[in-house]
Formats: sequence, C-alpha cells, structure tokens
Amino acid sequence: MKTNIILGLAAAVGIFALAPVQAQAENAICYNCPPEWANWGAMLKNIKADLNIDIPGDNKNSGQAIAQIIAEKASPVADIAYLGVNAGISAGAQDLVEAWKPERFDEIPAGLKDPNGRWWAVHQGTIGLFVNVDALGKTPVPACWSDLKKPEYSGLVGYLDPTSAAVGYASAVAINTALGGSLDNFTPAITYLKELAGNGAIVTKQTSYARTVSGEIPILMDYDFNAYRAKYTESGKFAFVLPCEGSVTFPYVMTLVKNAPHAETAKKVLDYLLSDKGQLFWTTAYLRPVLPVEMPKDVADKFLPASEYERAKDVHWGNAQAAQAAFSQRYLSEVR
Repeated sequence: MKTNIILGLAAAVGIFALAPVQAQAENAICYNCPPEWANWGAMLKNIKADLNIDIPGDNKNSGQAIAQIIAEKASPVADIAYLGVNAGISAGAQDLVEAWKPERFDEIPAGLKDPNGRWWAVHQGTIGLFVNVDALGKTPVPACWSDLKKPEYSGLVGYLDPTSAAVGYASAVAINTALGGSLDNFTPAITYLKELAGNGAIVTKQTSYARTVSGEIPILMDYDFNAYRAKYTESGKFAFVLPCEGSVTFPYVMTLVKNAPHAETAKKVLDYLLSDKGQLFWTTAYLRPVLPVEMPKDVADKFLPASEYERAKDVHWGNAQAAQAAFSQRYLSEVR
C-alpha cells in the first residue's frame, strides 16, 4: 500500500515536471517609446513575444526624456532611450549614456552613429506635412511650406515645440533649409514661424498623431511614416506632402542610459532592434531602416515616388545640434 502511494506521488511529480513553465518576464524601461509613434506599440509587443521582456510605453518627447534622465542621474530609472539624433548627441555630450556597441554596430553607416557607441540610428524619417484631408473640407491640400501662411489655413496647422521635441526642431531645420537658411542663419525659419503664429498655428508638447487623425489638427508638420500609417491603417482620407520647396531627413537613435538598472536586459532589446526581424519591422511601419534590409515591395509602393524624395536633403545633425540652443533662444524670444 505504502509503495503504491509513493509510486503514485512520483508519477504525479513527474507529470508536473513535464508541464511547461512560463518563465517570468524580464523588465526594462525605455524613455520616449510612445505606442502611437513609429508603431512602437507593436514593436513593444514583438519584444515581449520574442524576448519575454516587458517594456511599458512612454509618451515623453526627446527633450523631456533627456530632462528626466538628468533629474534621475543619481539614481537612474530608465535603461534605454529612443531619441532624435540631436538629442542623442546631446545625451552623449552630457555623459548621460554608456559607450556601448550593439552586435551589428559596425554595419551602421559612419554618419549615423557615435564612433564610441553612445548613440546609433535605428531608422530614419522625412519631414513633411501629415494631412487629414477629410478635416480640411473644401480647403485644398497644401503643396508647399508657403501655402500654410495663407488665410484659408488659419488655425489648421500644428507643429511640435521645436525647443523640446526632436520632430519640432527637425521641422524648423527643414523649413530653414528649404527657404534658403543655414545652420548659422535661422532667420528664414524664425520669420516663417512668426508668420505662422499670426495665422493661428497650434504648438503642442506631445506626439499629436491622434489629434491629427481625429481632425483636431488637420495639418501637422511630421514625418512621412506617421502620415503613411494613418493613410493605410486609419478610417478616413490622409496624405503625406513633401513640400515643394524641399525638406530634410532625420534619424532616430537608441542609447543605453548610464548606470541603467537593468543593463543586461536592455542590451538584449538594443540588439533586437538591429536584428533583421527588428529592422524589417520598421519598414512595415513606413520607416527607412538604418541597415540594408530590403523594403517589401508592397510597402515601398505605398511611399511617394523616389523623385519626390529627391527634395529631402541630408543634414549634418552634429552641427545642427550645436546650433539648437541659439535657435531655441531666438524662437522663445521672437516667436512664442
């Protein structure tokens, strides 16, 4: 009788031992990984599915992320940060991030990474106009930067604060470049933004994808990838306009926060973002990956023709970052 009981217990233990056990998820914190921006929401789900790492979405912009990392420097909370390249350069200069190189670091083009690994690009976008066509009603879709100053666009145009958000500053650089300015002369952009303010421009602090989709901001200075996402996934009619005067391309970068509390977990995530699967995902979010992953034809066909993108120029973002403080001072004193 006792033998049978022991055998029965052994069998039960064996059954339980064979049952699959779900490993407890690891955790990491990313500053400025907004679920509604660049389809980070889906990427964070992929990371959980493939790596079993939980990362909550975070709606800071680049400037707010940097400010928070500075405030927490003595006791860091974030492990990684996703930043506009100008903010990434600034974070490196302020010793807020570790010099660490992901597995595929050497494959990243030289101009899109810090040589010591303080930041590196994962994808790029092109600045233009994200337009909710339905919200415009009978007002025509604008074709040029200059159109936005016309009376019929009063109160219909928005952009993110260029003194804080990377996309806001990138928009200012795009306007300035297109209107004949330089990184040493931001007068064309300052003059333009003053005139736009007089035409009821809406200036926001946070990502405004949802406000454009809802029609609250019918025209938003934004990246092509957000406009394409709306055009092909949202109800309604949306368009991306690459202004007739021209524009610029802009990289977004990843960084490993100095003294990150979950550094080893964070490194797995950073490697994953540069994997073939991670890079291919960005193409499905209408982003141009930093590594030479071929964009699926069905995705490529959804972009504006290559001839349109010839108006989008590359900028030396190291020099642009150096010029940002002087621009911000002028913007705050002359525009806002």
